[in-house]
Amino acid sequence: MTIYKSRIITVSIDRDWREVYDFAFIPENFQRWAAGLGRRFEQSGRGWTAEDPDGRLIRIRFSRPNEFGVLDHIVFAEDTETRNAVRVVPNGTGAEVMFTLLKAPEMTEKVFAADATAVDRDLKALKALLER
Repeated sequence: MTIYKSRIITVSIDRDWREVYDFAFIPENFQRWAAGLGRRFEQSGRGWTAEDPDGRLIRIRFSRPNEFGVLDHIVFAEDTETRNAVRVVPNGTGAEVMFTLLKAPEMTEKVFAADATAVDRDLKALKALLER
């Protein structure tokens, strides 16, 4: 059994958690706030394709709509599969969005830190977009 180093990156959003989930769940909306994931999202069968920040084609499979605020997604790029756990939960009258970042074995500390910075930037972009 292997346990990877992890970091939970979170942002509080002053908007009802269901509204945050309903917006963030739509794959086409990801390109409006999740630059770290990609751009040019297109539905492809049961999944989606997009260009990652480096311009490479990736495939993405998103969790199904649910009542629990789960926004998990799996990114398939070249020969790798990255599972991302994302949750939107009630926080008072607002929402808390949490992303669990895992450090893959081949990932350097520098890359892990850069990924954490990118996720933090994306969550802050979501907050700014939804609090307008």
